[in-house]
Amino acid sequence: MQINDFEVLGTAPGQDASALPADGWLPAEVPGGVHEALLAAGRIEHPYWDRNEDGVRWIEEREWWFRTSFEGPATLAEHERALLAFLGLDTVVDLWLNGQPLGHHENMFRPAEFDVTGQLRPHNTLLLRFSPPLRGLQVPASATELYQRFRALIAGSVAGSAAGPDTGDTAQEDAAASASQLRGLATGRRKPMFSWGWDFGPRVPSIGISRPVELRVQRTAALTGHHVRTAAIGADGSARVDVRVEADAFATDAPLAARVELASPSGRRTGVDLPLTDGTAHGSITVPDAQLWWTHDLGDPSLYDVTITLLDGSARETVLDRTSDRVGLRMLTLDRGADPEGGRLFRFRLNGHPVFARGANWVPADMLIGSVTADRIEDLVHLARDGGMNMLRVWGGGSYEQDAFYDACDAQGLLVWQDFMFACVDYPERDTALAAEVAKEAEYQVKRLRNHACLALWCGNNEVQAIHGVVYRDYEPGNWGHDFFHRVLPAAVAAFDGTTPYWPGSPWGEDPDEGWMAVNGVRDGDRHAWEVWHGLTIGPDKPAFDSVGQSRHYRRYAEDRGKFISEFGIHAAPELATLRHWLPADQLHVHSPSFDHHNKDNPKDKHDAVLEIVTGLPDTIEQYVDFTMISQAEGLKFGVEHYRRRAPHCGGTLVWQFNDVWPGFSWSVIDHDLVPKASYHYLARAYAPLLASFRRDGDTLELWLSNSGRTEVTADATVTVTGLDGTDHLRQDVTATLAPGASAAVWRASGLELTADRYAWVDSPDGAFPSNRLFFAEIKDIPFPEPELHVSARTSGPHTATLTVTAKGFAYFVHALTPAPGARFDLNYVDLRDGDSATLHVSGLPAGFDPSAIEVRAWRSDDGPAVDLP
Repeated sequence: MQINDFEVLGTAPGQDASALPADGWLPAEVPGGVHEALLAAGRIEHPYWDRNEDGVRWIEEREWWFRTSFEGPATLAEHERALLAFLGLDTVVDLWLNGQPLGHHENMFRPAEFDVTGQLRPHNTLLLRFSPPLRGLQVPASATELYQRFRALIAGSVAGSAAGPDTGDTAQEDAAASASQLRGLATGRRKPMFSWGWDFGPRVPSIGISRPVELRVQRTAALTGHHVRTAAIGADGSARVDVRVEADAFATDAPLAARVELASPSGRRTGVDLPLTDGTAHGSITVPDAQLWWTHDLGDPSLYDVTITLLDGSARETVLDRTSDRVGLRMLTLDRGADPEGGRLFRFRLNGHPVFARGANWVPADMLIGSVTADRIEDLVHLARDGGMNMLRVWGGGSYEQDAFYDACDAQGLLVWQDFMFACVDYPERDTALAAEVAKEAEYQVKRLRNHACLALWCGNNEVQAIHGVVYRDYEPGNWGHDFFHRVLPAAVAAFDGTTPYWPGSPWGEDPDEGWMAVNGVRDGDRHAWEVWHGLTIGPDKPAFDSVGQSRHYRRYAEDRGKFISEFGIHAAPELATLRHWLPADQLHVHSPSFDHHNKDNPKDKHDAVLEIVTGLPDTIEQYVDFTMISQAEGLKFGVEHYRRRAPHCGGTLVWQFNDVWPGFSWSVIDHDLVPKASYHYLARAYAPLLASFRRDGDTLELWLSNSGRTEVTADATVTVTGLDGTDHLRQDVTATLAPGASAAVWRASGLELTADRYAWVDSPDGAFPSNRLFFAEIKDIPFPEPELHVSARTSGPHTATLTVTAKGFAYFVHALTPAPGARFDLNYVDLRDGDSATLHVSGLPAGFDPSAIEVRAWRSDDGPAVDLP
């Protein structure tokens, strides 16, 4: 049974449990937390509204008590036991059952489980005390500010910002000093690092019961784990499935058996009975005509229902325990073979087929982790799939996700790159308490997730080695986490999974020719491409730039020769509707106090240097939203197209970041109100299985096709170079055949006049790929005609509508604004040539909403002077 109905009370530290007042307790939903209870009771205003973040800081400085009562079994039979399981406690907590101490726990990333067989009564009381999460840690008063300073110093100590002079040894020494202070956050306190504020989120550390509380009554013996993995796929279409079943025979010496049954999506059943020896059973099942699991872009994500029944071995019909699961039959490997261009590949192979990973980095869906519902998680995963993504990386500064996330990725056909929860600071591995927690946490999480078809990689951490290397210029073993990432975690993966690849960190690389910089190098492994946003110049030969904006311009992605790009991103504002939801009306202007408070990156005008080049500087909040969205969308489109043209030398791109922890300005492509930004729709087209993209070199133009599908593709394409006045200056039909996983130039023309008043366009007469275009100047310098849009709208269902938008003249950045919370467009932010139409389907509208009220906009040019790009 689940125990959900709690009450919560805040006290000053040091309150004795026996002296707690009877009154003043507030209802507290579980899973959930303190902030949520205070919000529901009207005791605080929302910490995301305006600048309320600072007004709720007091919450993390108090003790918080949770209490409940529940009915227990009146009596337990002779061979029964009762377990009380807390699947997530956030974070430093003491527990009492019926007035007696139950235990202490300090790890949000693994459950606290107690045998309460002798302690239950017909009526039970449960009491929990959450201590201030930073109590006892040697950390500065303002961890958030220190971390931001640390990141800035890191940027300087790499090789200097492209916008300014090197900071040299001083920056490195300061970074080392800051790093030693930040280590305190990592000592014995297994809580998400982002809790204390990050460059995309506020300091609002959650406190409370973040996962369900369960009372489990078990009889004689209980299943404690299972592993169902595909060991081989035969040439005849069969699959050999290896099975491991684990059980605890706590009240019997009799023999036990496990019955394992698989049911295919078509209903075909196969199974095996296995005897248990020392609590473990091993066996294999041959599945004929196996329906394999694929990512959604390569096939069907077929799932088999698994039923495991624990039986009394001497009386086979006596069922002692039963569990169920869903698994996918698939083989997945990490290909690190030699790359013909030098170095080694880094790409995934699914059922023998190379996969170009197209996805993003996943952060927690809210600062208040316990209040995130399964519905919200599933909605976000659906958005990722609909956006053409086939991989999500669960970032190591957040949290291991709830079951609903992995279940949704299984069902929707998305791979998961899973970080262990370590990020950006040294971890003192010689702290015995921390080391013990890390080992227990790793065992629990590996066992919990190992059966998911979506699980593609276990990764040791986010940026720990990379930052340690920048600060100290080496990666030698020492008291900074090396043992965790190179022994403890891979040992846990090997012992409790044995199939999923392990990777020491992100980024990570081992090419000896790149020295200490190999960890984020280009010849081996994965890399984080932050040269663009931060304007960094890494390496001995630093290029010169005309301005700060040029050092941060997205055209620099074209210089990147990395094998797998696991982080890269550009800031953008949320849509105006989201800003209106969370900022007061008098703060809805650029760089108002509330506006800047919702931007946790520094400096607050960092994007302006790039906007000055790409769109011009915004004067209004409406312009700021559009201009930053254009910069982000055009930049990510440019980067993804470059990386996909590099296949197979590049094995994937994971944009930073997919979603948001709060309604702020960040690198996300989905804002906190679940409204897709322009970049989401641009990525959906750039992530299509077959991509057509242009590459320009002076007066030469190339058309490339990138085939990320499973089969050879023959595609027809029509290429035009057209003036904004509608005049065709070049038109050519192209037919090309491309092998699966290949990328190649299929058309080339030189001596072209590629000026600001012209653009290249490619489309497919049979819809083999999304149409695409390339402009020859910055957006602000293109003399777009004033857009004329004709919009027709009709209701198509109770909460749905269809908009048809037709352009007269070329219309850039055509988009419909979100008309109501929860409304969503399947297609948005498109370019339309003269006479072109786009059909936008919108769902989630309020009942009775008039779709003709939806506002549709396009970019409006100032008709400034045109400046051609070289």
